[in-house]
Amino acid sequence: QVQLVESGGGLVQAGGSLRLSCAASGRTFSSYAMGWFRQAPGKEREFVAAISWTGDNTHYADSVKGRFTISRDNAKRTVYLQMNSLNPEDTAVYYCAGDHAYRDVVFGNDVEAWGQGTLVTVSS
Repeated sequence: QVQLVESGGGLVQAGGSLRLSCAASGRTFSSYAMGWFRQAPGKEREFVAAISWTGDNTHYADSVKGRFTISRDNAKRTVYLQMNSLNPEDTAVYYCAGDHAYRDVVFGNDVEAWGQGTLVTVSS
């Protein structure tokens, strides 16, 4: 199983950009589908984006399509979330997730590994 550590969160003004990183430990990272989820204050955790272990397939929540881009570098054991055109509704704790099954990441079903989260705050 991999261990995941997110970084890159912070405070940004509306319209700005941030790039989140998720560093994984463990030699099997390249076999994991990876994803990002977020949880806003008072709301349930929701899916944001997913990427297959090869990087060939990606999937996004409708709310972030065209603004966010997920990518991975298997050599660096890192997955990224580039977030552009941020708005206050994007304020949340962002979590990295990993699972051998791409479908499980997309649907958030019994995901094998979670990071501790990184806070993104977008000011208006």
